[in-house]
Amino acid sequence: MSAASPIHPTAALILASASARRRDLLAQVGIIPSAIIPADIDETPLPAEAPRAHALRLAREKAAKIASPKIASSESYVLAADTVVGVGRRILPKTESRDQAETCLRLMSGRGHRVYTGLCVIAPDGRQLSKVSETRVKMKRLSDGELSRYLDGGEWKGKAGGYAIQGSAEQFIISIIGSYSGVVGLPLYETLTALTGLGFKQVASS
Repeated sequence: MSAASPIHPTAALILASASARRRDLLAQVGIIPSAIIPADIDETPLPAEAPRAHALRLAREKAAKIASPKIASSESYVLAADTVVGVGRRILPKTESRDQAETCLRLMSGRGHRVYTGLCVIAPDGRQLSKVSETRVKMKRLSDGELSRYLDGGEWKGKAGGYAIQGSAEQFIISIIGSYSGVVGLPLYETLTALTGLGFKQVASS
């Protein structure tokens, strides 16, 4: 199957994320952002905030910050997303230490968890669409040896819940119900639906 034709940069789309995974996912469907402008916001969960609500709020806040007239041009679409791993109502962090990653993985070991990716698109005229992709993921029970080897590899750094499904941690996943691309970081079906719903035109390059 041939790759999708890339979108010409004049179809102005700002991706409000520095995530290489999100750029790669957009490229899979032929969309190349005209600019990458990460949104620096406070990602601390609100008191009693559920994982789903947290993912949606962060996506909306990131999009709104970059869509500000001080940053985005009046002809730009802005796309923002945020991925949150939840166990029940507990929000797992983007792990910054080995101990933190081990705590998250032991919590998910042998049980199910949910991955929520909130996305928000703001059109040049200010119209906005936001959605949440929810995927149920079941992880095998990890042995101490498996956990130690995984942690030694360092893939957990900066990852929500301490793992990336497209990395070596995929060997631990028994099943997923929902969007695989949503777990990676950007649910493609929902993203394309939001973009086209707001009038974003895919202009193939020559």
